Amino acid sequence: MNNISQFSFGISILEIIYVLASVLFILGLKMLSHPLTARRGNILAAFGMGFAIIATILFHEKDGAPIGNIPWILAAIVIGTIIGWIIAKKVKMTAMPQLVSFFNGMGGAAAALISLMEFPHVSEELIAEHGMANGHVLAILLGLIIGTVSFAGSMIAFGKLDGKIGDLRIKALRYINMSILAFLVVFTAFIMTRDVTASSELSNLVYIMFAVSAVYGVLFVFPIGGADMPVVISLLNSFTGVAAAMGGFLYDNQAMLTGGILVGSAGTILTILMCKAMNRSLLNVIAGVFGGGGAASGTTGTGNVKEITLTDTAVLLSYSRKVVIVPGYGLAVAQAQHICHELDKLLEEKGVEVKYAIHPVAGRMPGHMNVLMAEADVPYEKLIESDEINPDMPNTDVVVVIGANDVVNPAAEDDPSSPIYGMPIVKAREAKNIIVMKRGMGKGYAAIENVLFYDDKTRMLFGDAKASLQGLVNEVKDL
Repeated sequence: MNNISQFSFGISILEIIYVLASVLFILGLKMLSHPLTARRGNILAAFGMGFAIIATILFHEKDGAPIGNIPWILAAIVIGTIIGWIIAKKVKMTAMPQLVSFFNGMGGAAAALISLMEFPHVSEELIAEHGMANGHVLAILLGLIIGTVSFAGSMIAFGKLDGKIGDLRIKALRYINMSILAFLVVFTAFIMTRDVTASSELSNLVYIMFAVSAVYGVLFVFPIGGADMPVVISLLNSFTGVAAAMGGFLYDNQAMLTGGILVGSAGTILTILMCKAMNRSLLNVIAGVFGGGGAASGTTGTGNVKEITLTDTAVLLSYSRKVVIVPGYGLAVAQAQHICHELDKLLEEKGVEVKYAIHPVAGRMPGHMNVLMAEADVPYEKLIESDEINPDMPNTDVVVVIGANDVVNPAAEDDPSSPIYGMPIVKAREAKNIIVMKRGMGKGYAAIENVLFYDDKTRMLFGDAKASLQGLVNEVKDL
């Protein structure tokens, strides 16, 4: 009787802590919706995960026996914590998309490994009663497929974002991918309908499924162009969440289930929002080939490119009433966000209203520019989404485009033959004056020429963004 009471007490404590961890996950996710609370939200969610891990080590039991291999578990936690801490501390803001993709891939790999380890150990009593067609086996196979696809796809996305992997532009790939996906569905049904007494008899088939899923994950991301990478990252993130949720079903673990569902649902919603921001369907993103190094199509710029000096730029900005800054990946590369914020504070001291136009897919990952400007302590109220700031563009004296390209390209509205046609943009061309800060006349991530550079109202300020902004700060101070 004492053993039963002790067992019930331990399990009850474990379940309560899992509920507490789930609540902290939800609160943390909610707080991530605003930069002022995002840091606390991240810490809350981390504590929730920490509580769940400690509780599992202390109270989890299987067949009445406590959890084993404690030294190995603790060693893995210590090693993973040290590696993750070092990587996160050293990573540059420009490499944050790669880091997100890499960490997401690790989550997918963990889910896939769980499935590989658990499949041979499916209860023989369960198989005898229900056969292989049961929820336990389905959760294992789905976790394996989705986790492997997320891992392999995230590694390819990492390589693309880091410039080490190009696009594999073969139209037949879309048909190959659909065939592989159909094979995985049929193969899953095949495994679940086998008449066996033990799941270990089908272990070889599961390893085949793992290999095919990895191939699909690679080929799934390979043809997707650079401009669609924010969508791909959020989609793969949702895959990892769903794979983790399968593990929650597998172990009847509420914390794991809640965390997976939150990541999966948030990633799915974010993917939909990214697609909406680009005016493209998810199927079009996955099946299409959009930008990223291929031959540019559509309208090419005509006319002369007009330059402007630092002094003239400083004068124009200082005597304006309203200025809008459009940050892009080039600003992140130059690590110039702090100087940019210094410039906007100087202009505001002179009575100029300064706001930032934030395009949802600017940069290399969802919310990249929000993170970049938040790092420089730019007030959140000054970061305005493109669809909200566009109606005010005709009343804007100067729009300053810093390192952005595709998100201000008028070809998205004017040229039906352009790969980005139909994508909502920041309507910079409607401002009274346009200043574009770039190193040169290079094309953006989608490899499409920007006709905005040739607009009569556009002046190009060539040079490194950090050096140019520092020069502007000095010039504005001298006026």
